[in-house]
Amino acid sequence: MLLGVDVGGTFTDAALLTGEGELVTAKAPTTPDDQSCGAIAAVEAVLEQAGAHARVVERFVHGMTVGTNALLEQKVARTALLATEGFTDLEELGRQARAELYRLCAGHPPPLVPAELRVAVAERTGPEGVLRELDEDQLRARLSDLAEEYGHGPLEAAAICLLWGFRHPEHERRCAQVVAEVAEQVHVSTSHETAGVFREYERCATTVVDAALSPPTRRYLGRLLDRAREAGLPAPEVMLSGGGVVDAGTAARHGSWTVLSGPAGGAVGAAYRAGQAGAPDAVCLDMGGTSCDVSVTLGGGVATAGLREVGGRALAVPMVDV
Repeated sequence: MLLGVDVGGTFTDAALLTGEGELVTAKAPTTPDDQSCGAIAAVEAVLEQAGAHARVVERFVHGMTVGTNALLEQKVARTALLATEGFTDLEELGRQARAELYRLCAGHPPPLVPAELRVAVAERTGPEGVLRELDEDQLRARLSDLAEEYGHGPLEAAAICLLWGFRHPEHERRCAQVVAEVAEQVHVSTSHETAGVFREYERCATTVVDAALSPPTRRYLGRLLDRAREAGLPAPEVMLSGGGVVDAGTAARHGSWTVLSGPAGGAVGAAYRAGQAGAPDAVCLDMGGTSCDVSVTLGGGVATAGLREVGGRALAVPMVDV
């Protein structure tokens, strides 16, 4: 049997596909303080309705809104940014374009990394390779100062984004090693792994979001794994913003990849049903209690985008275009 669980703003839905091809569904109220409680409650309801036991579930796929909520509500991990000297303010500077062109006092979302946690890395890499070697001693001293000033508790994550790091990632890797030496409990996101794309601001913003969301995502998935294990369920696979799935460990390491986890599941499911109905080109609408998501299916596939804004923040990761 195949089990799917989607967490919405109001309800958590569970769908069970039996070996005979029957689809059984159930709902449970979403539990905002800990979404894993509502998820397991929905699973128990659908298993009871189907007259099945958790041990017969072969696969458990999960769509969640933990990352979305944390980003929109600014409930993210305390994060440091390691960037090439002269470029530590990239996330705050952003692009010149603004959404409300004629509003002279238009605001921008506050940076996720405060100025005191931005670390200037003494190094320089160009398109052809290293121009200035990384000063590891200086970096280690700066990180040690941060660890002493804020303690290991408050500093939960570090985003590393160096110029041309997507093409020559050696310095980013070495920075990650230094962070691990100085503060081993701190989560590290590097730009070449998170969003290895051209354009500094988008890559930096995505890496910062990834670092800031990974700790809360990891904590949530850890609780869900524990509850799933207690219930006799297999380990959950997590829906990605682009419509695919990964294991929970990968999702926990890259919080930015699941920002649109929930809406992506609805878009992929709607595209599948549209194809079954003989409509490979369709407009799909997913209405919940909190929001209404609209996507487009073209030739049987869900339209995706490689760059989007969520909560006013650029994300250069594959996402379903909803």
